[in-house]
Amino acid sequence: MRIAVSGAAGRMGLTVLRIARATGVDVVGAIGAPGSAAIGRDAGEVAGGVAIGLMVSEDIGSSLLGADVVIDFSRADALRPLCAAAARAGVAIVSGTTGLDGAAERALDDAAAKVPVLWAPNTSVGVFVLAELAATAARLLGPGFDVEIVETHHRAKLDAPSGTALRLAEAVSEARGGLRRTTGRDGLTGARGDDEIGVLAVRGGDVVGEHSVHFLGAGERIELVHRATSRDLFARGALRAASAIVGRPPGRYAMSDVVGRI
Repeated sequence: MRIAVSGAAGRMGLTVLRIARATGVDVVGAIGAPGSAAIGRDAGEVAGGVAIGLMVSEDIGSSLLGADVVIDFSRADALRPLCAAAARAGVAIVSGTTGLDGAAERALDDAAAKVPVLWAPNTSVGVFVLAELAATAARLLGPGFDVEIVETHHRAKLDAPSGTALRLAEAVSEARGGLRRTTGRDGLTGARGDDEIGVLAVRGGDVVGEHSVHFLGAGERIELVHRATSRDLFARGALRAASAIVGRPPGRYAMSDVVGRI
């Protein structure tokens, strides 16, 4: 499998480059944001390793040459031109970029008409399983249990709540139905409504990512928790996803197509 990496100079991009090189995956392109200090530098050195003879470039088209799939951890505004270029080049897309707007969502859909596209707010296999467990718990426990989701991330994270927390809320809502999401409480809010699902964000320090789903009933409480202690797990999940969709027909794919359902 030959990959290109979009957002190559970011936290996750650097991790994908490092893990790909360590596991023998052939990296043929590295895309950096225009104006980034990494532009023109060797991608291997940028990722903290030895030179690999591949320069980080802001030219999307040339960076996709020879790639089977591009793994993207960039920004919503960078995802749109990437999708267009990948569709033209026949390159599959795996994206873990969050905070997408309508234009970015449409760009993914447009690309999926021509190439396989997998977008996930979290490429961790463990988080996928957490969503499955949360949905199962919501079905079994029913409306007698209130559901609250709390996510914690490092202080530099740009979006809130996290895409993963929103996906967990979606999984619970699909399983139980009739729930209304609230992302904050302040002042005299009154009693909690039966139809609420709270999604609360905590920011600080260097926390890679922590997500907790709380089911609170009368006299009992269940908590499902996933803690990420290294970004390596997201990179490994993205590489696994890339391997799973290369060669598949055009269309939208999800982590359920990679991991399988319980």
